[in-house]
Amino acid sequence: MTNQTIEKPPSIPSRPSGIKTVLAYTGIPPSWLDKRPKLPSRNWLIFLSVTSSVVGLYIYDRRECKNIRQSYIDRVKHLAEVPIDPFEAPRRVTVYGAKWPADEDYDQSIKYFRKYVKPILVAAAVDYEMIPGKRHGDIAKRVAEDVRIRRRLAVGLDQDHEAKKILPTYKPLAEREKRDLEGGVIIIGRPTLKEYMAGLRKGWMRGLEKIDADEELSRVLENDTYFDEPDEPEDFGEDASPDSRQAPLSPQSSPPTFRLPPLPPLLLVPFTNYIGISQIPLMIWGFFNQRNKVRAGAESAYRLVMSNTRPIEVPETLTDTVSPTDDTSGEAHAPAQGDLDFNKEVEGYYKKSLDKFPEDVEKIRQKYYEALPAKLATARELARGSREPTKQELENPPPTEVELRAERLKKERRWRDDVEGWDIIKPSSNVAWDERFRSALRVFVDHEDESDAGPSETS
Repeated sequence: MTNQTIEKPPSIPSRPSGIKTVLAYTGIPPSWLDKRPKLPSRNWLIFLSVTSSVVGLYIYDRRECKNIRQSYIDRVKHLAEVPIDPFEAPRRVTVYGAKWPADEDYDQSIKYFRKYVKPILVAAAVDYEMIPGKRHGDIAKRVAEDVRIRRRLAVGLDQDHEAKKILPTYKPLAEREKRDLEGGVIIIGRPTLKEYMAGLRKGWMRGLEKIDADEELSRVLENDTYFDEPDEPEDFGEDASPDSRQAPLSPQSSPPTFRLPPLPPLLLVPFTNYIGISQIPLMIWGFFNQRNKVRAGAESAYRLVMSNTRPIEVPETLTDTVSPTDDTSGEAHAPAQGDLDFNKEVEGYYKKSLDKFPEDVEKIRQKYYEALPAKLATARELARGSREPTKQELENPPPTEVELRAERLKKERRWRDDVEGWDIIKPSSNVAWDERFRSALRVFVDHEDESDAGPSETS
């Protein structure tokens, strides 16, 4: 018998499922439909794990931020439903935010207020006025000027404008002061506290007369010889006294002895601004822990809304500067100063280069004065017609002597203000204090039912 090959019958192709049949008509390649799922590779597993963890941390943190903020809004929103008279203004607070050292963005503290404190105040129908400090010392000058104006109105030296008195919303000075006491002052960060207290002490210790800073500085600058006519070019400006450039703008007046009236209570809001490459890990940590800032801002706003205050706590003996000790660590220490030590730990995050800030300003000043004689000589030669202007001078006229004087006054004003402002907020300077503040200042504190405030974080 011959071997006969038995052929197998052709296999019947499996009938595709309904979903495959439908997807086949959509243009999807059949190989994609027949592909079996499998575990990702090692690299994909690492990528997916890291990505999902980062996204999970971000989503969890922002969800907690929303819950914390909403919990405090629910606790104060009933205050916004209280009806008031049409001509009665709501409760109003003043927000001060000083420039953070070495940060070109001067309104970081105001941004912190808007993001973390403002939502609770808006929910409670509390009005606010924001006053940012663009340069060091701006808050101190603003507060001192406001105190001076208030004192002049109180003693009758100045009067409100007649156009203001005819308005239906006009309130006399006594009612405005009462409204200020019911409102309060919000202090964002330690630099703001130092500037505010310095301005407060300056405003209550100085006289009531208005001082034109530019005019007074001009009188001080008249003592040097930078713009005098030189007998010999090589002797130009050598008789200028460095002490005249550093002379104070106004003499210190003797402190008054009267008792201060009650001042608006203070809400101290902690604030830290991380700057520099060395603080990048702290920035990353803060990005994924925004809920801590939301909770701190909401708790601060809730203290103000509930209006629970106490007298400011300051020890009897204070010093103006931090004096170093003789310990081996070499660190500077100072006695505890109560509420004046608010947020003091953030001064450790200042850039170390700021320790030489006055020296850097002095170098810039010296460089300017070294180039000034040549500019002044050119301006006088062209003004007197001693020589013809060059082609470059015709295309770009050099500054005249009048413009050089104005430029010098503006620069000196800025240099002095910067150094004076830094002297206020530098870590080696304590918060300005006057014993009369002890009975006039109060601080917002936690409400009695603060123990059950806010939801607890879940892990």
